[in-house]
Amino acid sequence: MKEPSYLAAFRSGELEARVRGLVERLASCDLCPRRCRVNRLEDGRGFCRTGRQAVVSSFGPHFGEEGPLVGTGGSGTIFFTHCNLLCCFCQNYDISHEGAGREIGPEGLARIMLNLQDQGCHNVNLVSPTHVIVQIMEALPLAIEGGLRLPLVYNTGGYDLPETLRFLEGVVDIYMPDVKFNDRTVAEEFAGAPDYPLVWRRALVEMHRQVGDLRLDEFGVAWKGMLIRHLVMPDRLAGTDEILAWIASRLSRNTYLNVMDQYRPCGTVHGHPSLSRRITRGEYEEALEAARRCGLHRLDRRDPFHVFER
Repeated sequence: MKEPSYLAAFRSGELEARVRGLVERLASCDLCPRRCRVNRLEDGRGFCRTGRQAVVSSFGPHFGEEGPLVGTGGSGTIFFTHCNLLCCFCQNYDISHEGAGREIGPEGLARIMLNLQDQGCHNVNLVSPTHVIVQIMEALPLAIEGGLRLPLVYNTGGYDLPETLRFLEGVVDIYMPDVKFNDRTVAEEFAGAPDYPLVWRRALVEMHRQVGDLRLDEFGVAWKGMLIRHLVMPDRLAGTDEILAWIASRLSRNTYLNVMDQYRPCGTVHGHPSLSRRITRGEYEEALEAARRCGLHRLDRRDPFHVFER
């Protein structure tokens, strides 16, 4: 097993310095593009509705993630409650919007990480981590002292600031951003974030600078690099062709990509008629062809299993 980068940061004292710097920013929180400026050290709540402690919905081995994360032991997912993006069609609406979960301190979060390792997972997969970067970083030294040796997966919606991501350099080995929308009008309508297309581009450039393309061990399990997810939406609302072309030209044609077919109407999409149906098989095949046309050849290998719109 490759040694995760955070061990060197821990031994040098750099990890502790990063934690101190992040905690200070909670006093007027500007860690994500919302820049709410609330005092989360005193449990203030901004857009993400998360105060001083992280809130966790669930955790455990996950076998439905991308192949290089799952391996034979599963990906050790920790689902954090709340979100800094809040798409109206979120498939985990009860977690992101409704707040299902319980507050947990750094000691408890460290124990979860170690529990996932004990269960044989290949990584610690931090799902929706953007708004709880500080809490994750506070827990990490405790987990390391307890024997944690798994790579961290930063599994994000892509609404991240490069200046915050730089605190994670040499700590996170695997970035897995989800690129959702290419058009600012669409991003504003469905997530209240018109700057999202600009933000995800800057964030992905920073992530790729830190870790590069995805690298696998001799068993086909990821140990460092970037995977990108993209959800195909009805009527080309996501701007799939433009997103894939940007990835191929600005990052790398060797980018590992999961073109996802599982969009379904949920959340509060009743207010958005264009989101009222699943995608068609033709729309999905069109997205795959767009990836191939751009030279993106490392596509996650899985057979579509969702029911397409007829």
